[in-house]
Parts: sequence; C-alpha cells; structure tokens
Amino acid sequence: MGTTVGGSKRAYLCAPLAIFVWLAMPSLALGQDLKSKLPDIKWQDGPTVGSLGTLAEVRVPEGYVFAGGDDTRRIMEAMQNPPTGTELGFVSPLRPTWFVVFEFDEIGYVKDDEKNSLDADALLSSIQKGNEAVNQERKKRGWSTLTIVGWEVSPAYNPDTNNLEWAIKGRSDNGFVVNHNTRVLGRKGVMKTTLVTDPFRLKQVLPEYRTLLASFNYTGGNKYAEFRRGDKIAQYGLAALIVGGAGAVAVKSGLFKWLWKVLVVAALAVAGLLKGLFGRKREA
Repeated sequence: MGTTVGGSKRAYLCAPLAIFVWLAMPSLALGQDLKSKLPDIKWQDGPTVGSLGTLAEVRVPEGYVFAGGDDTRRIMEAMQNPPTGTELGFVSPLRPTWFVVFEFDEIGYVKDDEKNSLDADALLSSIQKGNEAVNQERKKRGWSTLTIVGWEVSPAYNPDTNNLEWAIKGRSDNGFVVNHNTRVLGRKGVMKTTLVTDPFRLKQVLPEYRTLLASFNYTGGNKYAEFRRGDKIAQYGLAALIVGGAGAVAVKSGLFKWLWKVLVVAALAVAGLLKGLFGRKREA
C-alpha cells in the first residue's frame, strides 16, 4: 500500500485522491453579483487587504471581494460543501468567473529538499492508481467514475516564493474537469489555495489568479524563511502534498466528506453548487 515518489521516504502514497468537479461546470455570467446572491456575508470590497487569520494577508484589487474565515465557512455551507474549520479567506471577482478559497494546514515546516526531484510521471502514476480506489467507491454508490487524463499544469515548485503548484485534468461522463491547487509553504504549515473555475476558462483565469497570489504574504514570524530549530517538522514532503499525503486513508473512512477535510479541494461539488448559486446553464 505504501510507495515512495521522488526519492522521499516520507511520501507514502497509498490511495491519493484527486478530487475534481465530477459534472461539467456551468459557465458564470458576468452580470451575476456575489454580494446580491449572498447578502448576509460581510464582504470587503477591493481595493483592500484581506486578513487570513493572524497568519497571512492578501491584497484584494478593485473589482474583487474578500470574505474572512467565518464568512468563508458560511459561503461553503451555502454552496453545499462541508466546511473544514480551517478556512481563512475567500476571494473572487465581484462578478465571478472564478474564486479562491484559502485554508491553512498546520502540519509544520515542510522541507523542500524534493524541489529538484519531483517526478511528474511517477506522481501521476500514483494519483491514477489511487483514483482507481476512488472509482470503486463511486461505483458502489452508483455514481459516475473519473479517468485521470494527465497534468493540465505539471507540478512545479518555486523556491523564491515557496509555492508548489499543479493541476490535474480528468474526464467524467459529462466532459473534462480540472483540479488546480497551490500550496504556499510557511514556517508552521501550508496555506492551501484552491482555484475553482470552469475548466474551459482555466487558461484565461490563471494570469489573474497568479497575480492575486503574488500579493499573498505571511505575517512576521510565520514566513518560511523564519524557521527556527525546534519548530515542528512536517511528516512528509512536496511529493506527498501533491498526491494527498496522509489523506490517503480517506478511502476507508467516510470517503468524500473526509477527502474534503484532508485535501480541502473546493471543487468537490462545484458543478452542483455553482449551478444552484448562479442559476446558469453551460454556454454552448
């Protein structure tokens, strides 16, 4: 059940677990206004600085909105996605074609000694094998399965920003789906940023998303470079972050709710949630 990837003895990849939008996502109309759809949320209009707890902050430009941790959990509930309790922020254009959820996983300092040995082929193989177990569970529930096609964005680590980024492309009965993730390493753990958008908009959206992420900063004392001897060290490295790490046990324990809690992928039920929230059919 345990294999290693990229030479890391810590990266035990038992049934890893890419989560995708299982149904084709509806396109979002530019005329839809998040604030009118969710009026009870304490929205902060850009330009502003969004506080991600006491750990970090992100600059929110004009035309975008920000919600803090408690309100992000309310947004997830409204979207019929179980909150994890680790949500720290939500950013979206006011008239959204995409959104980002920020969550912090306090797993400790993740060593980046695998940065030059990430084997994209081996990682993909591990994810595909893990996905076979996920598909077996889906079949038992009478749900459609998913085929992992390959990388939409190959795994890459930027040692200057300590960002780890990847995106996996899959195919369901209803078309292609994409799961895009970034992990920003910090002194005490990892900030998980999950980008949710229509797969057909991904290439268009990525420059906006990366510009937003470039304005992300850990606060003093929480930066990756501020690691000190005696700090907690994570039990796994970069490769395991990509394939799910310890979350592989999710297959055995309440699969989809637990997968959300471990991998924190906002796209688990995005197809249904966005259709319900924005009430739009896919454009031809």
